[in-house]
Amino acid sequence: MKIILSEDVKKLGKRGEIVEVSDGYAKNYVIPQKLGVPANEKNMNEWKNQKRREDKLAAVRLEDARAMAEQIGAVTVEIGMKGGTSGKVFGAVSTKEIAAAAKKQHDLDIDKKKIVLDEPIKAFGTVKLPVKLHPEVTATLTVMVVQKD
Repeated sequence: MKIILSEDVKKLGKRGEIVEVSDGYAKNYVIPQKLGVPANEKNMNEWKNQKRREDKLAAVRLEDARAMAEQIGAVTVEIGMKGGTSGKVFGAVSTKEIAAAAKKQHDLDIDKKKIVLDEPIKAFGTVKLPVKLHPEVTATLTVMVVQKD
């Protein structure tokens, strides 16, 4: 019996795949647990429509990420920190502070988890940081750490 999986099933397949299983397994486990539906004509059409909607949504998200990447690449976020005479910052600049400064200065909603910062910034100067907006889109954010009084 052919089944369209509604959920990921270990050792069987991922959501949306069409798999061949025995009739007993389908009727006694997969369908009652709502892990899949029979691959009849009605369900196949629904599956194709759902796939089309998901593809359109994925394309829209990709375009939004590319537009956001252009905005991020065009701005410089300035963060004022107190520091010593040797050029070192008292404390460190984190992704949370960078995201907050981008929102305040340029009205950019950047998720702090998407900013790739291997270690906190502990010196004054300009740093270019990658921002992972989408699996296919990575922007470069310029952060300038300046000394404030």
